[in-house]
Amino acid sequence: MLSCQKSLFSISEEITYLNCAYMSPQLKQVERIGQEMVSRKSQPWLIQPDDFFKPGEALKSAFARLINTQEKDRIAVIPSVSYGLGTVARNLNLKSGQNVIVAEEQFPSNYYAWKRVVEESGAELKVVKAPTGSPRGTLWTEAILQTIDANTAMVALGNVHWADGTLYDLKRIRVRTEEVGALLVIDGTQSVGALPLDVSELRLDALVCGGYKWLMGPYSLGVAYYGPRFDNGTPLEENWINRLNSEDFSGLINYRDEYKPQAGRYMMGEQSNFVLAPMLTAAIEQLLEWGVANVQGYCQRIAANAIEDLREMGCQIDPNTHLAHHLIGVRLPEGMDMPRLQAEFKKRRVYVSTRGNAIRVAPNVYNTPDDFEVLLDCFREVRG
Repeated sequence: MLSCQKSLFSISEEITYLNCAYMSPQLKQVERIGQEMVSRKSQPWLIQPDDFFKPGEALKSAFARLINTQEKDRIAVIPSVSYGLGTVARNLNLKSGQNVIVAEEQFPSNYYAWKRVVEESGAELKVVKAPTGSPRGTLWTEAILQTIDANTAMVALGNVHWADGTLYDLKRIRVRTEEVGALLVIDGTQSVGALPLDVSELRLDALVCGGYKWLMGPYSLGVAYYGPRFDNGTPLEENWINRLNSEDFSGLINYRDEYKPQAGRYMMGEQSNFVLAPMLTAAIEQLLEWGVANVQGYCQRIAANAIEDLREMGCQIDPNTHLAHHLIGVRLPEGMDMPRLQAEFKKRRVYVSTRGNAIRVAPNVYNTPDDFEVLLDCFREVRG
């Protein structure tokens, strides 16, 4: 059973940080690696041709293990979620009359890419509205399933809704998309690393993740998985390193039309990223050591009592069996003043996020039940 890991982070005892969905704190070991890698650039003569490929290969291997695929070459190193989803958009080949399905108030990067491509192709963007009842995940999944039809080219979602943690049933959605031949593309930024996700079991067509939240890595680097339907697609950029045999520096003047296999063609330029790639790799290796299921279980244990107390105060939270316990949406009861609550958070140095009409509480392995007691004190003060 996983225990509290706060000693591995630099978090002041005066801070109650329940906001990993905003940005994770940096592991001390990851910080040290970053400092070491920055210093290497001071001696560039020590950087060898192999060093342009090793960081990316190590990162791909670690992420492949995390999402349970044996094919590390289906992983691409990307600078951002928008880049990874932009790659999907470029290869959708939409036609007039087709549709793309998203959830209401989805993260902007998982909306804008599709908005443009449907406008350019004459297709339709179908936005499935959030349900008003509970459990939200079940009701929202049902609505998505009912929206999918023979003209659906793709369903693009998060594993959980980024604003309130609503947990979708991807297994059922995958079955339905396969029935109509539609792609299933997932933004895993708010789940992968804290909630188990198996791309082999779900048979995802693409999974895109920013690295600076639940993967506990640095900002400006991410990873993506691309399934077989993208094997012969067109990348967003034409760089030297994603071409076949780019390891042969002496032969780079002999231009090649062929890309590296599978997702190799989608790797970003300067993918070697001597500083950030080793940092993200080390963070993912720590997650592998903990076990993602154990991270989820830990979050569930430390939040359990507080969730019941919040429900007794009248707050709306989905049933425990429908929760992603690392990202909990708390909707306030009528009469509880949101601005007063936010002021109380600030006063007590409690860090959470407000997204829409929900307080987004996002614990991780550095939190304890005591952190939730501080959170509850804010609610109690406002409730009176």
